[in-house]
Amino acid sequence: ADLFEDRAELASWRDEVHALIADTPHLDWQLLTKRPEIAAEYYRTHPIPANVWMGTSVEDRARAALRIPVLRQIPATVRFLSIEPLLEDLGDVDLTGVNWVIVGGESGRHYRVMQSEWVRPIRDQCETKGIPFFFKQWSAAHAGDNGHMLDGKEYRAFPC
Repeated sequence: ADLFEDRAELASWRDEVHALIADTPHLDWQLLTKRPEIAAEYYRTHPIPANVWMGTSVEDRARAALRIPVLRQIPATVRFLSIEPLLEDLGDVDLTGVNWVIVGGESGRHYRVMQSEWVRPIRDQCETKGIPFFFKQWSAAHAGDNGHMLDGKEYRAFPC
């Protein structure tokens, strides 16, 4: 579930989850949302625990342009992008303030095929900027063909 979904009944649940996060400082919590604007608003009035890794989903250029700048406003220890399913070439992505990038294709029966030409520039930008890059999977078409390899190599980096 998206903790930052825009539903009134989730407001108290957010507080409960954050109490649990604060009570478990030995764990890193990866919170992923398609609604970073709601997360940013929440963290303007609530302290963000040091063990929260805050991420947002990015599927295409339009969502990258909307969500990444908002993610930068969230004072998380680790900010990450989950670029999955990658649906088009993102071009140059401003990765300022991003600590980790995950890329993956779409799975499921009606998947859309991800192109390697869309993945490589993201990997290269991460390498140039020293950002850990994690290649999760190709779209379902490559599932049996080393579905987690990019150019014959595994990319499974995490932030330190």
